[in-house]
Amino acid sequence: MTRADRLPLATWRAVILHRDHPSVDALKRQLELLHIRVNVAWPQIDEADTGADVIFFDADMGHDGQFPWPTGFAPMPMIALIGSEAPGRIEWALSQGSNAHLLKPIGSTGAYSAILIAAHAYRMARSQADDIRALEDRLRQRPIVVRAILKLLQQEGLDEAGAWKRLRKIAMDWGMTIEETAEAICRDDRRTRSGA
Repeated sequence: MTRADRLPLATWRAVILHRDHPSVDALKRQLELLHIRVNVAWPQIDEADTGADVIFFDADMGHDGQFPWPTGFAPMPMIALIGSEAPGRIEWALSQGSNAHLLKPIGSTGAYSAILIAAHAYRMARSQADDIRALEDRLRQRPIVVRAILKLLQQEGLDEAGAWKRLRKIAMDWGMTIEETAEAICRDDRRTRSGA
């Protein structure tokens, strides 16, 4: 991690979703030493806490419906606080979108590395999800690209290679994606006739 990649923790706000417990006090002390503002909540996250930068949540007593977003779609990194390593509890924590964990009882260390790991995992997951959405969008638009190629073949008397070349040229001239250009061709946008 470079200096530029370091998280501005002094501006962060954390929520600890856990009933009163000595581990909560220990975690809160660690976070405050990192200059992170902390709010402790139980049994659920309030709407005001949806803007937090990180959520620590109790994997042992946690239950569905504690978060005001769909299961697994947290808008911030999530860190599970695990005391019981029962498979069902771990599965539940993972289903909530846990990006890292801390084992209870919590002592005087661990929060910083858990935050760094969770933030990194969260960024990676979001990036991959964005990439998948973009690829799915392009895949959904493939039929229109085929229709545009067929239209160029018929209207301009081009062969397949010529139609692809024309489609790419129009896309480059307009500064658009192939898919956007194909939609314009299928709409019979006048500019497609001149290529300008």
